[in-house]
Amino acid sequence: MAHVRKGDTVVVLSGANKGKRGKILRIVGDRVVVEKVAMIKRHQKPTQKNAQGGIIEKEGTIHISNVALFDDKLGRGTRTKTVNDGKTKTRVGVKSGTQFPNAGME
Repeated sequence: MAHVRKGDTVVVLSGANKGKRGKILRIVGDRVVVEKVAMIKRHQKPTQKNAQGGIIEKEGTIHISNVALFDDKLGRGTRTKTVNDGKTKTRVGVKSGTQFPNAGME
């Protein structure tokens, strides 16, 4: 199970995009696609969806170990632990104690 989920706001910890913040759009194996981070250019043939074609810019992937969940209380990235209280599991920030929503976690 990954420490971040689709829809989480994360901060990039290392690499060319260090310090950038964004929402996770999707998880691809051990990599994540973060909104407006790690932008790449791709040459696109004309299709029915995109009749013009040309060079498009889209988000690239970042390794999941290079992102941390963004904690509003601390104003920076945080590590999380999973707390199991009977029926539900919740992610809790290690230092601040902030609870993060668990959409889809079981």
